[in-house]
Amino acid sequence: MAIFSKKTTDLLYLTVLASVLFWFAYTKGWILANFDSINAKEAITLLENDENVILLDVRTIKEYKKGHLQGATLIPLYALEANLGMLKRDKEKKIIVYCQSGNRSVAASRILEKKGFTPLNVKGGISALIKANAQIAK
Repeated sequence: MAIFSKKTTDLLYLTVLASVLFWFAYTKGWILANFDSINAKEAITLLENDENVILLDVRTIKEYKKGHLQGATLIPLYALEANLGMLKRDKEKKIIVYCQSGNRSVAASRILEKKGFTPLNVKGGISALIKANAQIAK
């Protein structure tokens, strides 16, 4: 004898599936994002042509030391909220935010947006920036 009817089991399954899909879309910044995402080429163009942008790397110190974009400020995601003061003087500027693949930068962009900053999340992170021929410093 089954504990749940087939109808109840199907409903639970669909609810879990919908929740997983929602979570995935949320973490990728596809839904409920009050900030813009840009591709690597757009990020490079902005860095070359717009003086009203700064660059924020939210990876770990170890990742940063392996290579980062010239002029990037490092504030690892886990330390971002506690170190927002480092960005205070640039609050009126757009902040190009990147990580390794684009997931942590979405989380960082959500934090920045809630605190009144204007983040631009780089889709694909530094991996995409390298493929787009961004200059990497070590």
